[in-house]
Amino acid sequence: MTNKVYLLTDEQSKKIEHVLPTSDTTNLPQGTKYRTKISGHTVTLYNSNKLMIQGADSEVIGEQILSKAGIQLTQQLPDSNSISKHNVSIESIQYDNYNCIGSDEAGSGDYFGPMTVVASYVSKKNAEILKVLGVMDSKNLKDRQIIELAEQIIPIIPHSLLVLDNIKYNERKQMGWSQVKMKAVLHNEAIKNVLNKIEEPVDYIVIDQFAVQGVYENYALGAIPERNKTKFETKGESKAIAIAASSIIARYAFVKHFEQIIKEAGISITKGAGAKVDVEAAKIIKLRGIDYLDTITKKDFKNREKALKLIKK
Repeated sequence: MTNKVYLLTDEQSKKIEHVLPTSDTTNLPQGTKYRTKISGHTVTLYNSNKLMIQGADSEVIGEQILSKAGIQLTQQLPDSNSISKHNVSIESIQYDNYNCIGSDEAGSGDYFGPMTVVASYVSKKNAEILKVLGVMDSKNLKDRQIIELAEQIIPIIPHSLLVLDNIKYNERKQMGWSQVKMKAVLHNEAIKNVLNKIEEPVDYIVIDQFAVQGVYENYALGAIPERNKTKFETKGESKAIAIAASSIIARYAFVKHFEQIIKEAGISITKGAGAKVDVEAAKIIKLRGIDYLDTITKKDFKNREKALKLIKK
């Protein structure tokens, strides 16, 4: 399946809506205002005025829709030579010009909630599409934007999401595992999963660096797939859109689990591990007990001890 994305103005977006068949507006992903099927192709129009067509002849269907609406676009996607390479020095590998698998994680610095790890495959062609959709360093995006973006890119890029819930996290901590070991095992497995999903050869596997290569290989509990193609990059989200995509999906999964914890706990909680988190944890202990708290948190964080001290005051 191929994908085609068009950047539209407000006026052009309205014209597109007028020529397309009636959309079923129920259960649309966040940020989506229209979705339908045309000749076996999925046509999606986003609130951001991006039009995406998915299917074997996506470009042909796209041109037909634009023509019917009387729209002429001189450029649908940024020229690959004009795309900013994320301010990477010329000596660095320009990963977005290659077929890459990128991996990243979310939740490792949060007391509440699981650790989520994602590896994603992004081809050279899809790298351009992801840029049009607005994929970037997830640290610069709010949760609402993360959810909207993730639901746009999840259907179009092969990926693997692994979730280490709090109970399993705490069990591994008891076994003497460090967070670095947990990450290495999860990253390595997610990358293997993605390699099993794709048929085309990969040029690079790039990991958002949380440990030097030797430490990663020591902890990964298995062979490193395509070791000669594997790279480790600090601030990887700004250097490879495959990492940025994985970061967005990982954070999306973390946000969804976080929302479920709030629903079940019946109390508002905060991301991170600051003083506000201590107070929230203390409230949960009073309401549900310490055993319950341990099922939704990382026990090795100092927040647990601080919350217990707050109760004793």
